[in-house]
Amino acid sequence: MKSDNISRRSFIRGLGMASLAALAPSCVGKSETGGKTPTVKGEMTRRVNPNTGDSVSLLGYGCMRLPVIEKNEADGQDEIDQEMVNRLTDHAIDNGVNYFDTSPVYCKGRSEHAMGLALSRHPRESYYIATKLSNFDPSTWPRERSIEMFENSLRELRTDYVDYMLLHAIGGGGMETFDKRYTDNGILQYLIEQKAAGRIRNLGFSYHGDIEVFDNMLARMDRGEVHWDFVQIQLNYLDWLHAKEVNTVNTNAEYLYGELHRRGIPVVIMEPLLGGRLASVTAPVAAKLKARRPDDSVASWAFRFAGTPEGVLTVLSGMTYMEHLEDNLATYSPLRPVDDSEREFLEIIAEEILANNEIPCTDCRYCLPCPYGINIPAIFAHYNKCLKDDNVSRDTRDPHYQSARRAFLVGYDRKVPKLRQADRCVACGKCISDCPQSIAIPARLREISEYVNRLKAGKA
Repeated sequence: MKSDNISRRSFIRGLGMASLAALAPSCVGKSETGGKTPTVKGEMTRRVNPNTGDSVSLLGYGCMRLPVIEKNEADGQDEIDQEMVNRLTDHAIDNGVNYFDTSPVYCKGRSEHAMGLALSRHPRESYYIATKLSNFDPSTWPRERSIEMFENSLRELRTDYVDYMLLHAIGGGGMETFDKRYTDNGILQYLIEQKAAGRIRNLGFSYHGDIEVFDNMLARMDRGEVHWDFVQIQLNYLDWLHAKEVNTVNTNAEYLYGELHRRGIPVVIMEPLLGGRLASVTAPVAAKLKARRPDDSVASWAFRFAGTPEGVLTVLSGMTYMEHLEDNLATYSPLRPVDDSEREFLEIIAEEILANNEIPCTDCRYCLPCPYGINIPAIFAHYNKCLKDDNVSRDTRDPHYQSARRAFLVGYDRKVPKLRQADRCVACGKCISDCPQSIAIPARLREISEYVNRLKAGKA
């Protein structure tokens, strides 16, 4: 397959140039990892931002899924494990990571505060902070409410300027929603003024959804109406050519990257693992990846792919546990770029993964809290895991049916409390507009609920 804007051959040229450069000098449960962690051998690969001269670590720290201490009885919410956040932050900085990406809405609104505490213990010039104007809710669209969100981010992050400021997840709702969030209320102009005042060093946006919005933002830059210092896109070896097969509203990363690269706009990568999907592949796929590079993790293939193209400034990873951080440090210290034969190999792997028909949930948790208490990401994660483990069987004549049936049902009850399971969904539809992957969540929950009921009855 080919894109209209960047051919495979062009991408290979980009890989080659990046290879030469590289050779030069949700919140989840608490990790059990303890004690002193080893120092990674090798120097972190860095990329230079042409707009500011920032030397940015190719591995960026995504702060959407920080470690938590389960369930704070006082308010019913999980508490951020600040001690672990501090340890992870310290180890990341000690090993060359200097880009930290957060948002007012991450970790139920607690991520900025936690990262402000962790990062402010280090010299301000030793790290770059990226945060977002996450004014998704219509109640935040009035100018004063959006400005207050920006000001609160500075307070929570304990800083008087933001290094990388993003308009958050533009594309959802099309141009009409974009205008209400950023244009009609004058907020885009306000952010441009804050950049001129030095309170924002780089202004950009992150993108999901309607391609018209993405193209419109670049057209505005072409006309000289705004300058985008960087743009954050979803890029991985599945979305490179198959984004619409993963989700019909997405756009191939090949096109997004190509449009940015030809304009010289630095690219920040999100979802290099597609919400963990590319780290938890089926056993046959994992075996092929391990056979090719026995000493590397399955996840490292995805991170190497995302970090290889020329013009990629940093690749974000939500590293909840120390072992996640250690593995990613090893991958990028330094980067071993994906070569031409490996790129072709990963295209074959992508096609095999697509054949599994998983639910394209990235565990961003924007769908939470559900008004009816349903743990949507946990349900989808269990279903996808059972698909990978070959424990979704719909044929009672299958010799594997009984063992698959038990694995699915027992695991379901263990992973998702009964009052948070799929059968509680009333199809209110609130989650649909919140999902950046545009998953038909109520329909998928209904499918899973019906499948569970058939399993309980011992039927196909």
